[in-house]
Amino acid sequence: MQEGSATLRVHSIETMGAQDGPGLRLVIFTQGCHMRCVYCHNPDTLSLEGGTLMSVDALVDRALRQKKYFGKNGGVTISGGEATLHRETLLILFKALHAHGIHTCLDTNGLVYDEALEALYAETDLVLMDIKHIDDVAHKRLTSVSNEKPLKTAAYRESTGKPMWLRYVLVPGWSDEPEHLEAWAQHFSSYKTVERVEILPYHKLGMNKWAELGMEYKLHGVDTPTQASRQLAKEIFSRHLNNVVLK
Repeated sequence: MQEGSATLRVHSIETMGAQDGPGLRLVIFTQGCHMRCVYCHNPDTLSLEGGTLMSVDALVDRALRQKKYFGKNGGVTISGGEATLHRETLLILFKALHAHGIHTCLDTNGLVYDEALEALYAETDLVLMDIKHIDDVAHKRLTSVSNEKPLKTAAYRESTGKPMWLRYVLVPGWSDEPEHLEAWAQHFSSYKTVERVEILPYHKLGMNKWAELGMEYKLHGVDTPTQASRQLAKEIFSRHLNNVVLK
């Protein structure tokens, strides 16, 4: 598949994103995800259908128009949904962006792992890896799938020696147990490629979307994490990991 004929199923685009990777970024949200996280704030991205097909050429053109705002640290981030469902097209896109000197970042849950994913990672400057839970039973409760593949994918990225940020969504009663936070942090404490760890407190901003889509929202009555629980999570992570940031 050549650059000119390659298309990506895009849910939406954020032109001046500052939350998904370093600097100011063009953030492209892709359509489709195989996880079913109970707190998902974009459930309209879950279906593999929908969105808009956009050519790689058009996306590169948008990035080039914005390039002057990227500065030294910014660039393009691909998020989702789950971006790696589109890994073959993203490889074409990232090669085209690199040809223009544009930094690439991939926001992923790590559920996809195969040779095509390895090829994409080789072309990805920075991976944002969202490991939802260290306990497999709790991970299945939270996302409907095992954490075996995401942990394997994170280990693969570590083996490449290329940069990675880790992300963790803190949900009261679902992913805030101190013993599991400790185990999560210990698991990644030996990683050399992790430049930053972001704790993302659960919020309710996507709750109404679930009702609009006729989907059951399982977190009714769950409040956002208290300041004390957020600080505890940061303290636990900081015992084992560097550059822990509470978002």
